[in-house]
Amino acid sequence: MELTKEIMYKAIVEKDTSFEGVFFTAVKTTGIFCRPSCTARKPKLENVEFLKTSKECILKGYRACKVCNPLKTLNHTPIEFQQIINELSENPTLKFKDYDLKQKGIEPSQIRRWFLKNHGITFQAYQRMFRINSAFKKIQNGESVTHTAFDTGFESLSGFGDSFKNIFGVSPKQGRQQSIIDLKRIETPLGTMLVCATNQGICLLEFTDRKMLETELKSISKLLNATIIQGNNKHFAPLEVQLEEYFKGNRKEFSVPLHTPDTDFQNKVWTALQLIPYGQTKSYKEQAIALGSHKSVRAVANANGMNRISILIPCHRVIGSDGQLTGYGGGLWRKKYLLEHEEKMAGNE
Repeated sequence: MELTKEIMYKAIVEKDTSFEGVFFTAVKTTGIFCRPSCTARKPKLENVEFLKTSKECILKGYRACKVCNPLKTLNHTPIEFQQIINELSENPTLKFKDYDLKQKGIEPSQIRRWFLKNHGITFQAYQRMFRINSAFKKIQNGESVTHTAFDTGFESLSGFGDSFKNIFGVSPKQGRQQSIIDLKRIETPLGTMLVCATNQGICLLEFTDRKMLETELKSISKLLNATIIQGNNKHFAPLEVQLEEYFKGNRKEFSVPLHTPDTDFQNKVWTALQLIPYGQTKSYKEQAIALGSHKSVRAVANANGMNRISILIPCHRVIGSDGQLTGYGGGLWRKKYLLEHEEKMAGNE
């Protein structure tokens, strides 16, 4: 069946959820784009254009509808799955069996497929990661291996030892010499992000569809000589609060600690990025001059590109000398959104 304008318009009038992800409704008169099932008042057909992706909508200048949140389709974690993740985060010793999931109205096969697709591991492995992360921190704090094993939900010392060694490559007794980087998925209006943190601060914040993400994860793991594993971190909660405030236009600077174990020059460039005022931009050349560096513009651009902490270290505020948007790991459409968001909020003051 050919997807005509008439068919798509009928779908939005009837709020047909079967068309979710197939197209977006962009309203010329308001500059807003919505999902097909949006409950907001329907525009006239002549005032609508139908676009295939949210990316296309943003590049054409449309803003996301606040009623239906069309951007939340970007790798978004389903609410019922997020509740499970939150429970595991609060109590890593929990073990969700198929029966437990069904009691919560979740089809076990669905959550298994989702975890394999979005985390690259099974749901059971994900739960085990939380228990191992919790156990690691207990051992680091001086608790005995035996007490830790049973306190974190393992049924035998041998099972605990095998699981620990599979992740860290050493036995639990040698775990005190190891380091970990905590990892978590978080949701934003521009899609799902992956955040990593140590005790010192946030060391990675990237959109999950970034092409270089796997390389960045390997890089930070090597730099810190640490294992990346799902788990809690004291910096995650304030980060999520501050990001939410940022996207609502209520925050212009971030105070979450950062951990950037990189070269002096890279850190100098990233510090300069954080000094670019909210709602403003600079060119790579201006950045190089501001740094007073003997390094070339290309060296500054390369350092910008090596930034693993999106938004908090605002490399999106650097543009070409001709005013054109240049490369951005999260995609130029996100860079456009962030700059327009900041410019608008700065102008509202």
